[in-house]
Parts: sequence; C-alpha cells; structure tokens
Amino acid sequence: MNSFSLIPEEPGHSAAIDRLNDRGFGRERFRKTVYKLRKGVPPVASLSLVALDAAGRVAGSLRFWPVAMGVEAVPALLLGPLVVDETLRGGGIGSALMRRGLDLARAQGHRAVVLVGDEPYYRRFGFERRLARDLLLPGPVDAERFLGLELASGGLEGASGMLKPAGGGRRVAATAGRAA
Repeated sequence: MNSFSLIPEEPGHSAAIDRLNDRGFGRERFRKTVYKLRKGVPPVASLSLVALDAAGRVAGSLRFWPVAMGVEAVPALLLGPLVVDETLRGGGIGSALMRRGLDLARAQGHRAVVLVGDEPYYRRFGFERRLARDLLLPGPVDAERFLGLELASGGLEGASGMLKPAGGGRRVAATAGRAA
C-alpha cells in the first residue's frame, strides 16, 4: 500500500483536483444531473479533503455540497466527487477519504448525505438505496444509483421531494427533524 496523508483542501489544490476529475470522469461530467446541484455553489469548505502521496502530490479528493430536500428545504449534504488517481486506486485512499469525510460531517452536526454512485462500493460506508427512494434529482439519473446515508438517527426519515442547491457552501445548519 502506498503512503498517503489526508488534509483539508486548500485553494492551491484546485488545479490538481480538476485534473484528477478530468482523468477520472471526463469533461462530460459537467452534463450530469448532480452538477446542477453544484453549479454556482462552492463545496462545504470544512468537509473538503485531499489525500497527498508521499511526494506531497494530490492523489485523491472528496467534496460535499450543501443541498436542501423537498418543499421544507431540509438540509443535507451531496457527496462527490470522490476521486483517486488511477495509478493509486486500490490502496485505501478512497476509503480513507470517505471515512474521514463522513466522520467530520457527523461531528459537525450534519444529519444526512446523499450521492449518485455504485451501491456495491458505497454500501460499506452505510449508503442505501432505500434511504433516498422518495427523493428526486433535478434531471435524469439511474434511480438505483441514488443512495442515502443517515449520519444521525432519522436524518432521512420521511425525506421526500426534489433536491435543490442550498446557499453558499457555508456549513449547513443541523436540524432536529422535520415537521410532520
């Protein structure tokens, strides 16, 4: 396994992260539905992480974006992209980024995370299709890839409706629950 360290993302990492995402997902990624929720909204700075290899180069990245669920605009996080340099995949970088990011989100009082991704990969972190079943995205997506995770008990209980971007990339306020 390669040696790496996890640190908070800094402004100087942006170009390297963009290159990783270009290589991992291509420029066509901007046409995907989840990018409608990211457009014009910065990621949550306190949850943006990078993995650095032994030489100090960006080897991976994880970001979260603030979203609001349904008519009641219940706050949640949209995870992604999670990207790891293709030459370093399988070395634990992606898993380490996921675990640290989710731990930070939980510690900061966030209650729920959603993502579009491969359930067999994300299931090990607790993501499930059933938790996002009543939520909608603002465009086409393979519904079986739309997953949810409760960081706090009941964080997605009763969640339904369209996801929308939440303002400004600031820390999304934690809430005690939804009105019935």
